[in-house]
Amino acid sequence: MQGATILTRSRILSPDTSLGVGSGAAKKNRYTVALARSAAEIEEAQRLRYQVFFEEMGATSAHSNGELDVDEYDADCEHLLVRDQASGHVVGCYRIMRPETARRRGAFYSDSEFDLTRLSHLRSSTAEVGRACIHPDFRSGSVIMLLWSGLAQFMLENRYEYLIGCASINLADGHENAVAVCREMTQGYLAPAEYRVFPKHPYPVDALRAVEPFTSARIPSLLKGYARLGAWIAGAPAWDPDFNTADLFVLLPISRLPASYTGHFMGGPDNFRSQLEF
Repeated sequence: MQGATILTRSRILSPDTSLGVGSGAAKKNRYTVALARSAAEIEEAQRLRYQVFFEEMGATSAHSNGELDVDEYDADCEHLLVRDQASGHVVGCYRIMRPETARRRGAFYSDSEFDLTRLSHLRSSTAEVGRACIHPDFRSGSVIMLLWSGLAQFMLENRYEYLIGCASINLADGHENAVAVCREMTQGYLAPAEYRVFPKHPYPVDALRAVEPFTSARIPSLLKGYARLGAWIAGAPAWDPDFNTADLFVLLPISRLPASYTGHFMGGPDNFRSQLEF
């Protein structure tokens, strides 16, 4: 792992007490959230990613290795994990690339899908997230809130000012919903022109819009969450043939986080540190 890992010891965060998002069935201290500290923990995240992206969503990328989703970025990134205390299994994960890592590598993952020229001046203060997934049995909301809580702490501890990433829309059921989601998100959350990026392999949303029937968008929960946090959609979507997805580029200036969410995730900007022990 490259760089310091700030979540080396995390207090158990309870969805129903620490974050206030759990249901009545949620048990106190059910989950932990922390950065991976070993190759074995990273492998747990890769196994969960394989289950979600390949077995559930039908990805066909050459990056699969047995029953693991592995690529050349994993070794250089941080891996944020949510673990279910009852089973001991990793049930949610995020991959995070620091700006220092991107500079050493020469690129973020997003550079492979988008031309980020207009964001060049932001690179030194930008972290990238990707490969976000949650086990299908744990998608009630608690796990994603814990991932965001850990991610928010990571960003503030390191004083990174921008968060970027590719938010995917599955095409396994055709293009109808993807077209509707792209239309709604680019109309409602489009970034200012100076922050726009350009897909290297465009998803032909305009052409498809002419032939696909109009439908209400079923916006993926992760993408919907980014919008609520204040994120922008920074341009037209790209097509990722390996994962059979339309990808929207998400840009979240940390300064745009609503105060209500800052308090929700971290107990307010002045005392968020008390939410986790080190």
